[in-house]
Amino acid sequence: MNTLRMIAHIRFQDVLDILFLTIVAYYLYIWFRGTKAFKALAGLLALAIIYTAARAWGLFLTTWMFEILWQVLIILLIILFQAEIRQVLERVDPLRKIGLRRHSKPAEWIEDFTQGIFSLAERKIGGLAIIERLDKVDEFITAGTTLEGDPTPELLLTVFQKESPLHDGAVLIREGKVVAAACYLPLSSDEELPKHWGTRHRAAIGLSQRCDAMVVVVSEERGEVSLGRGGELATMENQERFSQVVHEAITLPTPEAKGWWETIRLLLVPRWRLKLGTLAIVSLVWLMLAGQQDFEVTINVPVEFKNLPEHMEIVESIKPSVKITARGLRKDASTLNARTVQVELDVSSAKLGRKTYRISPSQAVLPGERIDVVRIEPTEFVLEFRQKEQKAAE
Repeated sequence: MNTLRMIAHIRFQDVLDILFLTIVAYYLYIWFRGTKAFKALAGLLALAIIYTAARAWGLFLTTWMFEILWQVLIILLIILFQAEIRQVLERVDPLRKIGLRRHSKPAEWIEDFTQGIFSLAERKIGGLAIIERLDKVDEFITAGTTLEGDPTPELLLTVFQKESPLHDGAVLIREGKVVAAACYLPLSSDEELPKHWGTRHRAAIGLSQRCDAMVVVVSEERGEVSLGRGGELATMENQERFSQVVHEAITLPTPEAKGWWETIRLLLVPRWRLKLGTLAIVSLVWLMLAGQQDFEVTINVPVEFKNLPEHMEIVESIKPSVKITARGLRKDASTLNARTVQVELDVSSAKLGRKTYRISPSQAVLPGERIDVVRIEPTEFVLEFRQKEQKAAE
């Protein structure tokens, strides 16, 4: 019953609260799924559920142990997953929405780069190339030998020949120039990746999970070209498709004018099952915790007169009412209404004419002791009394 009353008293702020946390939870899942950080988040969620249940059921020792554990656990998580935390903060950076860098003459270097990559694939020479976009990748890669040149087929073939001392690693392309070679990338910890993927493919996934860079992989065994971005790896069928994808990714697209309905559809329809499930989970957690929230409710309550002398009557025919603002736990305050709250005014001292009566919070009778009256309006009434007319004897 309390749950239904809490839903009935849901406010606009509560709706915003649920929607905001739904968006946060959804994007955390998208960004971290398949990583060790995601497993840690799932473990934290399970512990939070246990802690909430223990607190609700009054398990003192379990609650006490969890309160101590949280203090240590939060510090450990910050230390262990500082890279993932920084990644989230970077992804919500509003400056990212301004757009990507515009490369000088992107069509020229992309054409040469495409020819070089597919030349490696035709010769079944393994290769790995990082195309830096908005995020700097220096903090994610190690080693690396400084170079300065254009990503031409000749340079790529020279670097990735097995006899080359720089072939073991990746080349870094920044603003259309090769600036480093033999760079080592972080490997993905995702256990669901295909077993036939080698170190290069796992490195491509690992870096693309941490930043917005694109990583090109040339398979030595199969002679395939794959492109990793956003934690996913896609095979490029031909040079035209590869060149188009790279060009679209590093240049600023011209935004298409969309109506409100199309914008809303694009926000809601893709992965709608996942979004709906996230909303349901967040709403359930909100209902579980909302009952412990401090909550204010304002209701109008009619004033009941008691102890009115038998020979007196009140001149006003309209029954007065007061506006009461009460505060307490949401699960208790949400049960308040005009039927469960009473305001009684003792008029035993009534006399002919006008008399002023003051209304104080103590005169409000509430259904629970854990609810306090914050204010009551108005604080006084002016009542006029007169002699009750005697009925004529029959």
